[in-house]
Amino acid sequence: MASTYNDLIFDPELIRRFDVSGPRYTSYPTADRFVEAFDAGRYAMWLRKRTVGGITRPLSLYVHIPFCNTVCYYCGCNKIVTKDHSRSAKYLKVLDKEMGLAAGMVEGGHEVVQLHFGGGTPTFLSDDELHEAMDSIRRRFTLVPNGEYSIEVDPRKVSPETVALLGQFGFNRMSVGIQDFDPLVQGAVNRIQSVGETQAVIEAARASGFKSVSVDLIYGLPKQNVISFNRTLETIISLSPDRVSVYHYAHLPRVFKPQRRIEEADLPSADARLHILQLAIRRLTEAGYVYIGMDHFAKPDDELAVAQRQGRLHRNFQGYSTYAECDLLAFGVSAISKVGPTYAQNHKTIEEYYDALDRDTLPVFRGIELSADDLLRRSIIQALMCHFELSIESIEIAHLIDFKSYFARELVDLRDMEKAELLRIDERWISVLARGRMLVRAIAMVFDRYLRADRDRARYSKII
Repeated sequence: MASTYNDLIFDPELIRRFDVSGPRYTSYPTADRFVEAFDAGRYAMWLRKRTVGGITRPLSLYVHIPFCNTVCYYCGCNKIVTKDHSRSAKYLKVLDKEMGLAAGMVEGGHEVVQLHFGGGTPTFLSDDELHEAMDSIRRRFTLVPNGEYSIEVDPRKVSPETVALLGQFGFNRMSVGIQDFDPLVQGAVNRIQSVGETQAVIEAARASGFKSVSVDLIYGLPKQNVISFNRTLETIISLSPDRVSVYHYAHLPRVFKPQRRIEEADLPSADARLHILQLAIRRLTEAGYVYIGMDHFAKPDDELAVAQRQGRLHRNFQGYSTYAECDLLAFGVSAISKVGPTYAQNHKTIEEYYDALDRDTLPVFRGIELSADDLLRRSIIQALMCHFELSIESIEIAHLIDFKSYFARELVDLRDMEKAELLRIDERWISVLARGRMLVRAIAMVFDRYLRADRDRARYSKII
């Protein structure tokens, strides 16, 4: 599946034509389709019946740490800006209670193959607090050897000693937030971060035995241009991370209040954003990175690239993953779990989250139990997003349908994309062509039944 620069760059007119607003598909149905009728009781029921036919899926854990020392104006994450560690101390105690409640309901094994700390800023926590959080996990679950244990790190707030401690706790993968190294861009988004402190964290991770280091960049930020971003890319390539994510900045100030501090006049134009993205693709692929999909690049020997070549790549709330068949237990404010054919989301405000756990109740406020149609469409969207192709026969066998009749409307809608050479449809396969890989979200959207019923896409950002 490796792609070259020439495979991925295409006529800007083609992008303008198909660059619609739409979901990122970290789940299907997407979280905005969850309903409050799916509550803590429904989630508890599914935790208690995880074993099917004597088989229990392995577990993946997500822990949301919402605290940040400062606010980055571009950020759309669920976060609490504070320097008061009494707030994180209380949070960890309540988090421990949530883990205890959930673990007591989980049927079957408690073996964990994947763990991710996200935020917010997980490294807001002190070394002692990180120790406390890991103790809470290890008391209830078993982290298997050689699992995938990752943490998001802000290089401005973590020392090499803390990185070494993370390695001792069992973390073996790290995601390093960067966004852009240009001083003007950093000032415009309130995130001042030097190359030196970033390099020190990456080197400390390697010295501490981390198997993979990924970095996050964002294109479309205020005061950004092709020349300045090229300098950032040169630095990134010299740092040689295992994975690079290049995200599109979604300017939604009505939804995310910190973004109101960004001057819209400072944002690059649509054409400028496209040129920045084209530059990033060219520089990264020329440096040897493989285009995994959507915003992600990885070295050819990285686990994500290997998993894609072997057909094992999966997509979840943390992005691309090598573990497909896991039940995901998510802890903390706003976190989303995936157990069996269900999704369950925790309360979004810390007050409601605390209140539920004070009542000894799982802090779930909405979710969804997937129908047979949801499961069918989820498998299609997963295949397109992860592998750029779909076996029609496999879908028919797995879901007992006639593909052409079931998706007659969708196949008609795909014809314009086929004529534009974004994809190819034959009797056995739907294949996303090189020209369509960066527009795979638009292709996936054709199979989204909820979007067909609701054409209001103002809640979503543009896909490019």
